[in-house]
Amino acid sequence: MNSPSSSPSKFPDLGFSIGQKEVKKILVLFLGLAASCLLLYKAAYPLHQELDVNNLTSPRPLLDHTSSSSSQKKYERSKSISFREVLENAATENRTVIVTTLNQAWAEPNSLFDLFLESFRIGQGTQRLLKHVVVVCLDPKAFDRCSQLHTNCYYLETLGTDFSGEKLFATPDYLKMMWRRIELLTQVLEMGFNFIFTDADIMWLRDPFPRLYPDGDFQMACDRFFGDPNDSDNWVNGGFTYVKSNNRSIEFYKFWYKSRLDYPELHDQDVFNQIKHKALVSEIGIQMRFFDTVYFGGFCQTSRDINLVCTMHANCCIGLEKKLYDLNLVLDDWRKYLSSSEKVKNTTWSVPMKCT
Repeated sequence: MNSPSSSPSKFPDLGFSIGQKEVKKILVLFLGLAASCLLLYKAAYPLHQELDVNNLTSPRPLLDHTSSSSSQKKYERSKSISFREVLENAATENRTVIVTTLNQAWAEPNSLFDLFLESFRIGQGTQRLLKHVVVVCLDPKAFDRCSQLHTNCYYLETLGTDFSGEKLFATPDYLKMMWRRIELLTQVLEMGFNFIFTDADIMWLRDPFPRLYPDGDFQMACDRFFGDPNDSDNWVNGGFTYVKSNNRSIEFYKFWYKSRLDYPELHDQDVFNQIKHKALVSEIGIQMRFFDTVYFGGFCQTSRDINLVCTMHANCCIGLEKKLYDLNLVLDDWRKYLSSSEKVKNTTWSVPMKCT
């Protein structure tokens, strides 16, 4: 007789067989659920999608831990006030504003912005003009510094571009900054405001409004002036312009801005020289005038008469430190002139010194 343990069973091991099938079913179900979860996760959080920094639209930039609450409030204030409102607050009775742009490098203490404001304070007839100055800040730190010193500051956000550092002449970032400026000024005209645009490295020594031409839509300063205010072959400088808001000026600015695509390596001033004689400009009918350097001087061609000069520009000068050094000399010359009891007959400027 065979023992029970050694005799073959007449029936299969049902318990073992059923267990294998159930395990397989559970395993298949588990794998199916895992795959579904993975698909849902990928749909919600794409693993291989790259972020496009040019399309990030955060409501405000990340602030470091050293930022004060007042800085954050000032920044939020800039976001709540529209550019139109800032212009309205600053405009004269005939809807004219004075516009300049500012980045962090020029906004640092004892940098160009301080000299710019100081020139208004010590100039003749210029103190009252400060309330009409709109400072368009190209980065948050410039806006924070501007808000400490001036009333009409506006933060212009440009996604994907950092304008905070010093931008040397004709470098790629410099070109972007110049064309951003032309785009902005087009918007100012479209909103119905006349403007004087002034670089922040221009010292305002006298009220320039009496020296503006009454009959020009578009009026521009010169690196070199050859005697005829109607001659577009004067060597122009876009750092100081007076423009009236009308259909002609708006169409011209749009054409100027669009022309950057035809001359991608040139800055706005050089593109102006390329297009000023084009037929379309004649068709637009814009009246152009160019300022005498006697009144609107600079380091390229200094004003010959300190008794008449309105502005002095640190043009023909590359480098922030050089500009600062020579513009301080300009203000020193001006203070000496103001303190003199006698009328100065022969003007001798101390500049350019380092800007040579």
